[in-house]
Amino acid sequence: MPELPEMQALSERLDVALGGKVLARCHLLGFTSLKTVAPSPEQVEGRTLDAVGRRGKFLVLQLGGGYRILVHLSQAGRMDLESPAKTTSPRGAVVRFVFDDDTGLLVREFGTQRKAGWWVLGLGEDGPLATLGPEPDDEAFAELIRHDDSTRQLHTLLRNQHVVAGIGRGHVDDALNRAGLSPFASLKGLTAAQREDLLSAIHSILEEALTKERTRTGALSDAKLGGRFLVHNRTGEPCPRCGDPLHRVSFDSHEVVYCTRCQTKGKVLADRRLSRLLR
Repeated sequence: MPELPEMQALSERLDVALGGKVLARCHLLGFTSLKTVAPSPEQVEGRTLDAVGRRGKFLVLQLGGGYRILVHLSQAGRMDLESPAKTTSPRGAVVRFVFDDDTGLLVREFGTQRKAGWWVLGLGEDGPLATLGPEPDDEAFAELIRHDDSTRQLHTLLRNQHVVAGIGRGHVDDALNRAGLSPFASLKGLTAAQREDLLSAIHSILEEALTKERTRTGALSDAKLGGRFLVHNRTGEPCPRCGDPLHRVSFDSHEVVYCTRCQTKGKVLADRRLSRLLR
């Protein structure tokens, strides 16, 4: 799933490529993808794209008159810049935004899940942005890490977009490894020094990932993005800290990757998927 670094760098590239152009047409290609009824897409056609930004994992197209279009790529959504804009509807197509110079921005989705979506918001409306937590570099997030006594597992807590916006399981895996913390630990059980290590690890992982993402050109059209992580999706490969093979805990919809030496004091965490097979 595209996370904060991917979406931030994408917003910067699209701002350069599309900023100042007029949105001529919105072609709805995936009929369950539009999550709002009013304002209608027709109400934003003919408006200038003032800027492209990001909030959490949402791409934010800021249009004239205070209107905004939000795009969430979910697990496997991607974007293509087209010049000129195409008229085809490829498999997994969600929506195509066409601008006055005939540039197209196609949102499409790989895989079988159809969860990528877009919203048209009027002046003063926040839609799904209203419930997002602070960004990772906000002081409010630092205060939470330093002082909150939550008993929720760190891996679950840090992926919660109401707690902190923009981080997903990929960068959580990487950050917890760098901080030397178990994914099943909780804030309540951390020392003050460990809390600072966690904050530092989150910031450094995201900053490094953003620097790398800024070298990408075009939109975000790669079918698979998993190779960009240091730990996530690398079960069996050497831990970047100690070189030991990485382990995983598998769940129905995702997996957690960790190092026994660096994060769990040598303990192998119970693999839910394997446990079910052995029953």
